[in-house]
Amino acid sequence: VGQVIYTSVLSAGNPFNPSIENRDHGYTEALIQNTSLDYIFLRNSLFAEAFITDYYRAVNNGETKIEKNMGDGRVWFISRQDAALAAANALNNDLLHREVLNINGIEPLTYTDFLKIANEVSGNEIKYVKRTDEELYKYFDSIGVPRNTDGDFSKSPIQATSEGMVTFGTTVRAGYLDVPVSDFSKLTGRKPLTVRYMFQHQADFQLGDRHPTE
Repeated sequence: VGQVIYTSVLSAGNPFNPSIENRDHGYTEALIQNTSLDYIFLRNSLFAEAFITDYYRAVNNGETKIEKNMGDGRVWFISRQDAALAAANALNNDLLHREVLNINGIEPLTYTDFLKIANEVSGNEIKYVKRTDEELYKYFDSIGVPRNTDGDFSKSPIQATSEGMVTFGTTVRAGYLDVPVSDFSKLTGRKPLTVRYMFQHQADFQLGDRHPTE
């Protein structure tokens, strides 16, 4: 192996980042950095597709609100397509060595901003209800979302753990994902897709089926 391209998450190097998933990313980055391997870390922002899919889940279920614990924290949402483009460019770049790159979207959005764009494009009226971490855990419990990967996903409307979603919300609220420095355009030669564009082409920007396996 000559070089490792590792897809990580924004602020993975910050030990105070409360995201449960950040522990894995930060630990993996440290393991790689403490070897003789060459590497490029691509610290991705949150994928817009996860939030677009959640929005249309609420719409399709006839819901009028979405409950989150993100407060007024800002996120520079990136599409998975752009994250994949960044990874492809990193794989084909022989000038980058032992680099850490931030792969951010084009603009910082609160969840209120995100819903405003979603409602304007789709014509729906979904409202944002701000919750505390504990309130959100109770909500996910009530609709059958497992707290961790040991849980039963067969009746869960969301194929993700509540622990991951809640602690990411805490991370957003605390400002750990409001990182204005992005290396995306320098790496790929173009601007990232906007959230508005993704909602205008929503069929191309949803998660699709996810099937947990043993």
